[in-house]
Amino acid sequence: MRKFKNILVTGGAGYIGAVLVPKLLDKGYRAKVVDLYIYGEDVLREARGNPNLMEVKGDIRGRKLLEKEIPGIDAIIHLACISNDPSYELDPELGKSINYDAFIQLVDVAKKNKVKRFIYASSSSVYGVKDTPDVTEDLPLEPLTDYSRYKAECEKVLLEEATNDFIVTIIRPATVCGYSPRMRLDLTVNILTNHAINKGEITVFGGEQIRPNIHIEDMTDLYVYLLELPDEKIHKKIYNAGYENYKVKEIAEMVQSIAGNHIPIKTVPTNDNRSYHVSSEKIKEELGFFPKHTIEEAIKDLKNAFEQNKIPNPMDEIRYYNIKTMKALRSEMTQNRF
Repeated sequence: MRKFKNILVTGGAGYIGAVLVPKLLDKGYRAKVVDLYIYGEDVLREARGNPNLMEVKGDIRGRKLLEKEIPGIDAIIHLACISNDPSYELDPELGKSINYDAFIQLVDVAKKNKVKRFIYASSSSVYGVKDTPDVTEDLPLEPLTDYSRYKAECEKVLLEEATNDFIVTIIRPATVCGYSPRMRLDLTVNILTNHAINKGEITVFGGEQIRPNIHIEDMTDLYVYLLELPDEKIHKKIYNAGYENYKVKEIAEMVQSIAGNHIPIKTVPTNDNRSYHVSSEKIKEELGFFPKHTIEEAIKDLKNAFEQNKIPNPMDEIRYYNIKTMKALRSEMTQNRF
């Protein structure tokens, strides 16, 4: 018998949430989404006929909203955040208010309302730059940016708040790739595929940097799986979630082989030399979680989506690019008052 029924997904209309929420519904969960829907109102349109879906358009910074929506929730999957360094650095005060201050408040309201399980989407960027061949969960955190630093701070807070009645798990995802109804074209595999298909040229910045990746289908399968595991398996545990570690130039070559060998690869210098090989052995050994989908599959899925016009106007539409969307909405969001 399933332990949980009512799941709250913060950021449930985002890139990950748009794939995760339909999976939760298919599994029979009641899914409540709290999201600002800044990347489009129709992301979850196909799921809206399901009586187990509840959508709440709102800002997680509002305590009154949380106090209204969290009672009755069994588990929270916390995805909502300003989700990369450039978007965060656009307005650090706004970034902190969403990524850290709202997190503290969310955990507090969750505990007071007896939420049983809290799954936190952190980031593999909390490690900073490591010389070790494999970045494992036991290595010290050396975040290089405020975005990463507050991700690490949230991990610390969550572990401190954990109790036998408030089961917490932290996931440090690699860079996610693949198609979502809320598409992002500012992630490595997705960028390179978009440029190959729609620009006719692949531009690689640097190329020698190693980037860990995970297919969006595997990432969302993992979140569902974490709801099904017993408390003792996952309580106060931290897991890397990646699959394939490749040099950026190798990813570009994969894209070229799928999109068309006639497409040139142009290499230009970069100041971004972040390179890290993330190990996901712990999650395989302890939880038996094995990713099933490859980068090549993500590239093929994206190619098909472009060809079927599922991602219209991919080079210019700002909603596919977090930094462009944040720039457009910055003044509106900072004017919100609670």
